[in-house]
Amino acid sequence: MADKRKSPPLGGEMVLSKRTRNALISREDRTRSLASPVMALTEAHTADVLDVQFAPDGQTIAAASADHTISLWETFGEHRNIGQLAGHKAAVTCLAWVPGSGAERLLLSGSADSTIVLWNSATGERVRRLRGHRGIVNSVACTRAGGRWASASDDGRVLFWAPDSRYPVASIELGYPVTCVEFSDDGTQLFVGGVDNAIHVMDCATASRQSSLLGHTDTVASLSLSPAGTHLLSSALDNTVRVWDVRPFAPPPAPGVKTHPRLVRTLTGMPSGFEHLLLKAAWSPDGEWAGCGGADHTANLWNVEKGTLVFKLPGHRGTCTAIDFHPHEPIFVSASTDGTLLLSEWDADETGALSSLP
Repeated sequence: MADKRKSPPLGGEMVLSKRTRNALISREDRTRSLASPVMALTEAHTADVLDVQFAPDGQTIAAASADHTISLWETFGEHRNIGQLAGHKAAVTCLAWVPGSGAERLLLSGSADSTIVLWNSATGERVRRLRGHRGIVNSVACTRAGGRWASASDDGRVLFWAPDSRYPVASIELGYPVTCVEFSDDGTQLFVGGVDNAIHVMDCATASRQSSLLGHTDTVASLSLSPAGTHLLSSALDNTVRVWDVRPFAPPPAPGVKTHPRLVRTLTGMPSGFEHLLLKAAWSPDGEWAGCGGADHTANLWNVEKGTLVFKLPGHRGTCTAIDFHPHEPIFVSASTDGTLLLSEWDADETGALSSLP
């Protein structure tokens, strides 16, 4: 993996906040984590970027593209494109870093070529190719300990994988395209979303359905468990992001509430568009903010407690397909069908002030 390009800054020292719209701020007020409040990571891809994720240590960014490759970037310093992972024969649709993989910094990628590849991102080497699906792989997920993986596909199946196996160790047949999967905090349950608009809670040991979270009115696009493991974030093609209480003994709903008893918030303001892309949502590391892209070319951030859309980051020239938050720093990254990433500082104080483009 050869060193690639440096990334230019976008815009100046501008913030967009609820208190002072379009107010200039000084460098002393910035987090100083990045070379500029917003950095454009460009020229690595020739097609849509469909997923983006920070590595668990926050030092590296991985981006999956329809050009069949995965780009790796430095989060800090010169924000260089430090390599391209090539090996898929079709669009790379989804990513998942393997927790606890140490210096190898293992990365899973799913593709429209029906395979999953396990990469050693430190060396750029392909560790193994996982075969078993017969359709586009839409989602890959790992338990928080990293000892078990799951994948979802258009072939209507969820497959389970062991870290040392090339073939699935178990499967769940749903009979319709499955778009997203996410493990529970202890890894005993799997949340599954698909074109039936529901989120199903599956028992990993028995592959049986325990319950369903109902409320979305179109395909569920992504699932993300909160850092505390207590709430589930779901995005869907119905233009909403929803927050669900997935604790074993969730409190009962308030009197008179007619929605699903585990539905905590419905976040609005992100158009999913006519492209039917699976827009991926994410939690901030403190669990207080949620982010998701939109077909209006913006990255959207909500205050989860208040249920309010606080910020829409402009700058992309195509649908914003995915967002991820840095695990430690006040930074998030967004991906787009314009083939680029935007790496942005933000200041999530009580007023929702955020660094942005002018």
